[in-house]
Amino acid sequence: MTTPKYYGWWSKRVNDNIPGPREECVRSIEEHLQVVPLELKIIKQDFKKRTSELGKKIEQLKEEKMSLGLDVDIHKLEAEKLRKWNNKAEEDLGSLKTNYRKLRLSIRTAGLDARAQESALEKNLLECHNEEARLKARVAELEK
Repeated sequence: MTTPKYYGWWSKRVNDNIPGPREECVRSIEEHLQVVPLELKIIKQDFKKRTSELGKKIEQLKEEKMSLGLDVDIHKLEAEKLRKWNNKAEEDLGSLKTNYRKLRLSIRTAGLDARAQESALEKNLLECHNEEARLKARVAELEK
């Protein structure tokens, strides 16, 4: 199987002569070998530059991590404080509800006592009125 490059090379040959490189494009082996160190230097410089950039980025991320860690600690403390305040408020609410129930019960009891007293007084008053009517009837009977 042949490639297009091979067909191009094959078509350029003249009288079974293989075309050689043109002289203006020819570089010596020394020049070819000098290119490699230059490329290697460039790659090393790029590597150093990238390494320093990544080092700076790592330092920046460490600082952000520390800052976020402090923020998390602050939020945890605030959440704990709010939780304690909420528990205290719930306890206070519970005690207020208990006190309210006791007060309502005592008001009802006092109201029942007052009603009982009022009922007893009304009964007593009714008895007195009956006694008075009976006595008046007795006086009227005795006067006759």
